[in-house]
Amino acid sequence: MLRCPNCNSHDLGKVGTNQLYCWQCFIEMTTENDKIASVYQVEEDGSLTSLNDLFLEESSHVQYFD
Repeated sequence: MLRCPNCNSHDLGKVGTNQLYCWQCFIEMTTENDKIASVYQVEEDGSLTSLNDLFLEESSHVQYFD
């Protein structure tokens, strides 16, 4: 099962093709070939702020757990 790279929650929703949203910490991520392509924080006004510098320098693989 997929977990959020920020809060480690399983509470993720699919918001589009290759787009996931974490309902616990309010980040949106896009995936490509089982890797996180980008990570964004969703602001109160609906705009997105990139968090790529925080998350993509470490491991960019999507984590699946049984």
